[in-house]
Amino acid sequence: MEGGENKLKDIFSYNVDVNKTAYMNWRTEKHNHIHNMIVLADGFMESAIMLAEDVLNDNFNKKADIIIFPILFNTNHGIELYLKAITWSLNILMKSEYKIEGNHDIKQILSTVKSKVRKFEKEKEKKQQFLKLIDNLDAYVKELNEKIEKADLKKNDKMDFSRYPLTKEYIPHFYIGTFKNVVVDLENFISRMKEISKNLNLISCYYLYKFIEP
Repeated sequence: MEGGENKLKDIFSYNVDVNKTAYMNWRTEKHNHIHNMIVLADGFMESAIMLAEDVLNDNFNKKADIIIFPILFNTNHGIELYLKAITWSLNILMKSEYKIEGNHDIKQILSTVKSKVRKFEKEKEKKQQFLKLIDNLDAYVKELNEKIEKADLKKNDKMDFSRYPLTKEYIPHFYIGTFKNVVVDLENFISRMKEISKNLNLISCYYLYKFIEP
């Protein structure tokens, strides 16, 4: 080929237009790990909502049927990051040797967060306020877990349903091999996830910035 090969432009490079460039370390901070987890959680949740809004506005070719998988993956990973950030903050405040706890099972991580909030918060009103803020999340996690439990899965495989159609043991996830439609109401999803995201951001920022980084 005459003239040699054309070098591809690096993905990790500037665009001449600042508004067409993503700065990965503008919002993160070198020594504030909990803050950084909240930043990434915000990104995963916002991307899930944006994707859902996009397919809701234009689903002529039924792309929602495939986009729903990254939507749910981003949602659950965002929730996981928020909960782990809250856990880490509470561990610091209660002088625990642990930092992040749990794997990817958001039901288990949420249970851990509830337990730590009950121990840390002394006022009944604060505990009730916390439970009210996570009421929507509680309902989602319960519903999701009921779906996941329909398949005979090992614990480590449960949250992989939006990444792979089957487990490492080749067991199909709950939406595979059923004659009934498994569906998501996108309008309801957007409304609920906006609230869940807002409340988890509020809680995680409250423990970090009120007590640890005032």
